[in-house]
Amino acid sequence: MTKAFEKIKSGLEDAEAYLVGNVDGAKVHQIDVPDPDVAAIRAKTGLSQTVFARSIGVAPGTLRGWEQGRRHPEGPARVLLALIDKRPGIVQEELEDA
Repeated sequence: MTKAFEKIKSGLEDAEAYLVGNVDGAKVHQIDVPDPDVAAIRAKTGLSQTVFARSIGVAPGTLRGWEQGRRHPEGPARVLLALIDKRPGIVQEELEDA
């Protein structure tokens, strides 16, 4: 077997052990993402609701629901909003040529 195969196999065995509860030597990374103030984050970007919603890939109605507190962003949307909160131009900077 190749060295690459052995590394992959070892990694998969470690993952399998972790899944069944053996956490000895496991590195677990957890990042707490704060509950975002969506309206304040959007205001930092200077974008309208429609343009901001389009820039992050959600429907304008979803964004309005978040801003009005009727709904709350979950999972990847929370992470993306946290990034935009720290660096308001990140989406435009990183995806402008995409």
